[in-house]
Amino acid sequence: MTRGNQRDLARQKNQKKQADLTKGKRTDNLTVEQRKARDAELMREKQKKKEDAAAAGTSK
Repeated sequence: MTRGNQRDLARQKNQKKQADLTKGKRTDNLTVEQRKARDAELMREKQKKKEDAAAAGTSK
C-alpha cells in the first residue's frame, strides 16, 4: 500500500469535523412562533430569579 494510513487519518478527521458541525444544532422541530414563545418564557423566568435575588440581597 503506497498511501500508508493517510486515507484512515483523513476519514477520522472528516468524522470529527462532521460531529462538530452537528453538535450545536437543535432538532426540536419548533416553528418560529413556538420558539419565540419558549424563549420569552425562559427569559421571564430568568429575569424574575434575578429580581428575587436582588431583592433578597438588599433586604439583609
